[in-house]
Amino acid sequence: MAQIIILSSALEGGATLAREVNRAELKRKLDQGEDLVLIEVLPPEEYARGHLPHAVNIPLADIGHTARERYGLDKEIIVYCADFACQASPQAAEKLERLGFRNVWDYAAGKADWVEVGYPLEEGTGK
Repeated sequence: MAQIIILSSALEGGATLAREVNRAELKRKLDQGEDLVLIEVLPPEEYARGHLPHAVNIPLADIGHTARERYGLDKEIIVYCADFACQASPQAAEKLERLGFRNVWDYAAGKADWVEVGYPLEEGTGK
């Protein structure tokens, strides 16, 4: 019973239970064409300036209703934002989990980590 109370209180405090994915694992998943959805949760202007390959843009404020409309609860979803300091992706992951999504990952290091090693970004609002 104590574990349930601690877990509940961790979620109320903003912590997420979403697993974190690192750059190498995300790159592998993308290179192998795994069936997943990569979501940038930053505002559309940030997404248009540059986003990870194959990412779609669902801003944090819209993540709940948009994800429910588009994806099944078992779909693998990876969310990311700017960098470790940005709290949008952990918040998005938490929100998705509360809505019942069962396969949520957070690329907490975000866009800054991706470009740090020279990986490309795509530009535009095409998705």
